[in-house]
Amino acid sequence: MDTVVFKGTTAKESLLAPPPILPPPVKRPKAKKTKKAVVFFEVEILDAKTKDKLCFLDKVEPNATIGEIKSMFHKSHPQWYPARQSIRLDPKGKSLKDEDVLQHLPVGTTATFYFRDLGAQISWVTVFLTEYAGPLLLYLMFYFRVPFIYAPKYDFTTSKHWVVHLACMCHSFHYLKRLLETLFVHRFSHGTMPLRNIFKNCTYYWGFAAWMAYYINHPLYTPPTIYGEQQVRMALVLFLFCQIGNFSIHIALRNLRPPGSKTRKIPYPTKNPFTWIFLLVSCPNYTYELGSWLGFTLMTQCLPVAFFTAVGFIQMTVWAKGKHRSYLKEFRDYPPLRSPILPFIL
Repeated sequence: MDTVVFKGTTAKESLLAPPPILPPPVKRPKAKKTKKAVVFFEVEILDAKTKDKLCFLDKVEPNATIGEIKSMFHKSHPQWYPARQSIRLDPKGKSLKDEDVLQHLPVGTTATFYFRDLGAQISWVTVFLTEYAGPLLLYLMFYFRVPFIYAPKYDFTTSKHWVVHLACMCHSFHYLKRLLETLFVHRFSHGTMPLRNIFKNCTYYWGFAAWMAYYINHPLYTPPTIYGEQQVRMALVLFLFCQIGNFSIHIALRNLRPPGSKTRKIPYPTKNPFTWIFLLVSCPNYTYELGSWLGFTLMTQCLPVAFFTAVGFIQMTVWAKGKHRSYLKEFRDYPPLRSPILPFIL
């Protein structure tokens, strides 16, 4: 009987043995990424007055803004450029902002908007330059007493009262400052305004400037007599103080808004002491503006100037109250101690 002998492998032989041959790895096909289905909107634009359908936009992306929808609407109606359009959710509601996103609005996938024509528009810069350049030039015409304003014997004569020359310098400085601020300081949240407003604004500024200048530069004008030169000097200090304060506030407001942005922030005092009034007032630029014209009124002691100051105060109070309400509505942490224009009063 044969004997079967099993020969075992030693550890050394196992280490020297070639590695086993493994089958090549099987490549598995990559799973295809499923794309999320985009739900497009259908936008219907109706006339706010007649309810007639003006435009129908198909396959509008959900992240489209009102500004983009205005551009689409403009393509079908070239006579209504975007700045002239007011797009609303309700015929009598408020205009939607250009940055509002379609999918964030309370509308379904078939959205209905209402259009209202705002009329011909003009840029704010053009309006401000026009309404401020007029008073500057008109006042100088009365100051130099060009012909056909006063009696012929007073043509191109000058006043003997130094307060008249001081008033001309203050008035010119004020409107030169406004022109330079329009060009280099102000940042407007809205690019345009209705064209009809320029006639209303120019009538107001140009008319009052001519009325004031006529009496201040009149040959029969008499300077303040109650406190004399002391009154004029005190009025000058008040005028210059408020002009610097007004400029400081405009710079502070400019720094709150980056170029090309429409973001709104709560204005707070800066290191500039003239801005510390922000602790008590929402619109200190109007406060300082009022102070400047009070100083000019005391300096000239002229009734038309006093009337212009009173009318301006009423208008600025309306603007300040509106801005104060918008601050309270937009910012929950808005400082409660602030008043619109006058600390603790108004």
